[in-house]
Amino acid sequence: QVQLVESGGGLVQAGGSLRLSCAASGRSFSWTPMGWYRQAPGKQRELVAHISSGGTLYNYTDSVKGRFIISRDNAQKTVYLQMNTLKPEDTAVYYCNGNPPFASWGQGTQVTVSS
Repeated sequence: QVQLVESGGGLVQAGGSLRLSCAASGRSFSWTPMGWYRQAPGKQRELVAHISSGGTLYNYTDSVKGRFIISRDNAQKTVYLQMNTLKPEDTAVYYCNGNPPFASWGQGTQVTVSS
């Protein structure tokens, strides 16, 4: 059973930064493309950032492009999301998972950006 644990969220002022971490288990992690997702109240979950299994290819949704950076450390089985120039619209619960998802959704980590 794969387990994904997100951390690093919190309350930050607009323009600030946070770094989210996702600790993953599973023997196939290094071969799995991963993504960060977010869901705001009353809205659908959306894919925010994607990283290839080797960590060399990236994709971002337009709303975060140029502000967020996704990275991974396969040896540590960890995926990161560096979030810069945060906006109130970024407020959401952030989740990690495969892309496409392969595991059940965890608790996520709350990111709240004040204006």
